[in-house]
Amino acid sequence: MSRRYDTKTTTFSPEGRLYQVEYAMEAIGLAGTCFGILAEDGVVLAAERKITNKLLDEIPFSDKIYKINENMACSVAGITSDANVLINELRLIAQRYLLSYQEPIPCEQLVSHLCDIKQAYTQFGGKRPFGVSILYIGWDRHYGFQLYHSDPSGNYGGWKANCIGNNNSAAMAILKQEYKPEIKIKDALSLSMKVLHKTLDVSKLSAEKVEMATLTRVNGKTVIRVLSSDELGKLIEEYEAEIKAAEEAKEKEKSKKSSSSSSK
Repeated sequence: MSRRYDTKTTTFSPEGRLYQVEYAMEAIGLAGTCFGILAEDGVVLAAERKITNKLLDEIPFSDKIYKINENMACSVAGITSDANVLINELRLIAQRYLLSYQEPIPCEQLVSHLCDIKQAYTQFGGKRPFGVSILYIGWDRHYGFQLYHSDPSGNYGGWKANCIGNNNSAAMAILKQEYKPEIKIKDALSLSMKVLHKTLDVSKLSAEKVEMATLTRVNGKTVIRVLSSDELGKLIEEYEAEIKAAEEAKEKEKSKKSSSSSSK
C-alpha cells in the first residue's frame, strides 16, 4: 500500500500518513548522536563526531555544532548538506531581525520562523522535506536559558533535555533517570559524558569522537564556547576516574558481605 503514496510528499496515504516525512525522520536516526541539557546557569550541547576518513583534512571549527548569533547555537543530526542550508537561513533571519529592531531575536521566534519553512516543504509539490533535526540552545531576556528541538515535519518544542540521532532512545532513558531541574552546568557536563559513554558505539571515549559546547552568561553577555580537545580529555579522565571509584566501592561491599556470611 505504501508504494502508491511514498513517492509524493504532498499526498496522504489512506492511514493518514505522509511517508516522505517519516522517511526523513528515519534518515535522522542513522546520524550521529546529539543531545542538549538545560541547566540552571547555562545549557550544554554534546554531539558524536563521526570520523569518515583518516585522510580527511582537519577542520579548525566544530563539525556538528554551529553558532547562529550572539545568543544562540545549534546542533544537527541528519543530512549535512540540508543542515547547511537551514543554518544559513537561521543566521539570515536572526540578522534581519537585529537590523530591523536593534535587538537580538527571541529564541522561540527564530525556531518558529524556521519551522514554518520546514513545514512548507511538506505541503507544496516539487519539494522534499529537509532530512535533518536540529537542537537549539539560547538565551533571551524573556525566558532566560532555553533548549528547543525541531524535526523535518516542522514541529518544534521546548525541552529540559533531549537527544536526536543514533541510539536516542537509550540516551533519553538515561536523561530521564539522571536529570534534575536544579542541575548546574558542571554537573550537566558530567552527565553528558555518561550519556556519551553509554550511547556511542565505542569501547573507550576519546576527544576526537566527541564535540561539546556550553552557553552561559558572563557579565551580562552570552558566551558560547566550544570545548577544546584538552578540556574534553580532562572531562573524560574525570568520568573514567568516577567509574573506577564506583567499581572499587562495589568490590569492597561484596568482600564485606562475603566475609560476614562466612563468619556466620
